[in-house]
Amino acid sequence: MGEKPIREIVNQLKEGKELDELTYIPQTAYLQLNKPTENIDEKKIVKLYSHEECLKNKQKFAKNFKTIETESNRLNADIITQKCGNKTIVVNPPFPVLEQKELDAMYDLPFTRLPHPKYAKKGPIPAFEMIKFSINIHRGCFGGCSFCTISAHQGKFVQSRSEASVLREVEQVAKMPEFKGNISDLGGPSANMYQMQGVDLSICESCKRPSCISPKICSNLSTDHTKLTELYKKARNVEGIKRVYIGSGIRYDMLFDANQKKLTPDGKKYTENLIEHHVSGRLKIAPEHTAPEVLKMMRKPTFDLFKKFQKHFHEINKKIGLKQQLIPYFISSHPGSRLEDMADLAIQTKNLNFRLEQVQDFTPTPMTVATVIYYSGYHPYTMEKVFTARTKENKQNQSMFFFWYKREFRKKIESSLRKIGKTDMLKELLGFKKDTAKKEGKKKPPHYNGKSKKRSR
Repeated sequence: MGEKPIREIVNQLKEGKELDELTYIPQTAYLQLNKPTENIDEKKIVKLYSHEECLKNKQKFAKNFKTIETESNRLNADIITQKCGNKTIVVNPPFPVLEQKELDAMYDLPFTRLPHPKYAKKGPIPAFEMIKFSINIHRGCFGGCSFCTISAHQGKFVQSRSEASVLREVEQVAKMPEFKGNISDLGGPSANMYQMQGVDLSICESCKRPSCISPKICSNLSTDHTKLTELYKKARNVEGIKRVYIGSGIRYDMLFDANQKKLTPDGKKYTENLIEHHVSGRLKIAPEHTAPEVLKMMRKPTFDLFKKFQKHFHEINKKIGLKQQLIPYFISSHPGSRLEDMADLAIQTKNLNFRLEQVQDFTPTPMTVATVIYYSGYHPYTMEKVFTARTKENKQNQSMFFFWYKREFRKKIESSLRKIGKTDMLKELLGFKKDTAKKEGKKKPPHYNGKSKKRSR
């Protein structure tokens, strides 16, 4: 985020410095003619493969990404340089993350909470209507999902506002002319990372992990939800507030113990409080996939953990007399996802009585592991080749499994599964009888059940 470098640039310009002199400001990048980098300890420089090398060799491009992501996730990063023609780009390490008082000071500024006046005559703005009565309580995300850019532009280390700052904004929203009493979201990049950080920050200073919770939760990370649960309670008790909903995504893996067997005491209390007071009838969470290898590549927890959370969700709803729904998000065509993986996703979600609505086909997004794999064909951390659906046909073949229950997709799903030799999945997914082979040259109608001439599907 750019607050600190922008302020420093303005201050330096006020002091009479020229722009081309400002090569030392943290969290900025500049271009210079190829020459030894002045006034910099060479030991603190990480040199990337040149732009020209990356154009010729996609493996080098992938290796560059690993270096960039690693440095961006360090508290004490090195300088990164890359040659491009007769020039070199120099990327300075970032400023330290904002302290709570700095974050509070920014949110305490007199924002109008309205779109820019230039939009006044253009009617309602859908994106604004969605967030008009939402409140951001922290920034940054240590999830490191391979398809997400949040950690790239907000950082891995979570920076949280104080409880007092958040409640002041809740009071402001309650006084807005069009406000009807419902806060649409009290969250952030992930809903439940508020006030979370390493227990021993000296360990964090040497950490290079892109995710604090994948493949398993770091033993040095505090995932205590107590402060967040208290914040929810105080927010809904503010005068003028009827309901406070949580619209941001929940990382349900942080609600469980280290062995992922049961909810932690604070995780259980948070979950019960969330379901009873802060769900608008449907809770959206993002398991993203069901295949273990795809989930590992996504840096997401196992699908079995989603099933455990779903079980708790329904038990708590039954206990408090509610009939709320769990709405899962899924992605097709993510690097590593094959046709049989999508068929398995369809079968598993069918068995859980889901007819999926919140789905998307993978779209390459700059600055993510998944996009580097999509472009280069290699995983930047292992340099192993990874299959990715890239063509329109292959991507459509994957996404159609989300809608196995729609008649228009049944024939194509059947054809696709037969083509890859997965006829055993037909019965599970579409209810087909055991496939009948040709015998002694005599054709039998497929799926014939002996009672009717109609095909049984």
